[in-house]
Amino acid sequence: MKISVLTLFPEFFDSFTSTSIIKRAIEQERVTFECIDFRAYTKDKHNNVDDTICGGGAGMLLACQPIVDCLRAIKTDSSVVVMMSPQGETLQQAKVREMISYDHIILLCGHYEGFDERIRDYVDMEISIGDYVLTGGEVAALTLSDALIRLYDGVIAKQSHEDDSFENGLLEYPQYTRPIDFEGKKVPDVLLSGHHENIRQWRLKESLRKTYLRRKDLLVNRQLTKEESKFLIEIKNEDN
Repeated sequence: MKISVLTLFPEFFDSFTSTSIIKRAIEQERVTFECIDFRAYTKDKHNNVDDTICGGGAGMLLACQPIVDCLRAIKTDSSVVVMMSPQGETLQQAKVREMISYDHIILLCGHYEGFDERIRDYVDMEISIGDYVLTGGEVAALTLSDALIRLYDGVIAKQSHEDDSFENGLLEYPQYTRPIDFEGKKVPDVLLSGHHENIRQWRLKESLRKTYLRRKDLLVNRQLTKEESKFLIEIKNEDN
C-alpha cells in the first residue's frame, strides 16, 4: 500500500514517519508513505496556491490549478483520491478496513478557507474525522494514515487489533496488568483463573456493558447472538 499526502506543510508529518510502529512499517517496506508539497505545481508567478473568494468573503481559497496538476502528475489507474473535509463521510473502522485493499491512496489536505468547489470533480471520496473544523487537513490525514497503516498485514500482530473497539461492532472490554492490587483496586478474579471460556464470556459481557453504557447507537442495528442477548438482559437488570 502506498499513501501520498498532498499538503502545503510536509514537515508536519516528520515525527509521524520517524516514530515507533509507523517508522518500522516504512523501514520494512510494508507501506510507502510520501508527502508532496503541491505548491511546487503552481504556475503563479508569485508561487501562490490560493486566491480571494468569488462573491466576497473572509480569507483565501485553494485554487484548482496547482492541486489538479499535482494529482495528474502522481495519479495512476490504481489511485484513489481522498479529500480530507468536514463535509465528508465520517470515518469509521469499517471504512478503514475497506480502504486497506486500495493500492494507492492520495490524501488531499486543505488549508485557509478550503477548496475551490471544482476540485471535488477530481476527487473519489471525502472523509471527515468528526464534526468539527481544523486549521488544515493535515491532522485528519495523519489520523487516517495511522488507522490504515496499523491494520496493514505484518505491521502489528493480528491478535493485537482484532479485539479493538469497533472491530466487532462493540467497544473493547476492560484490560489489566500487574500489580494485581493497586491501591485497593483489584484485577477481576476471573482473569486470574486460567479458565479460558469463563474469561471469554466475561470479556464479551463487559464489552457489551461498555457499549451499552457509552455507545448505545452501536447496538441499534446489531444482530445479537443468543449469548449476547442473554448478557445484555443481565446488564440491564444489574444497572436497574
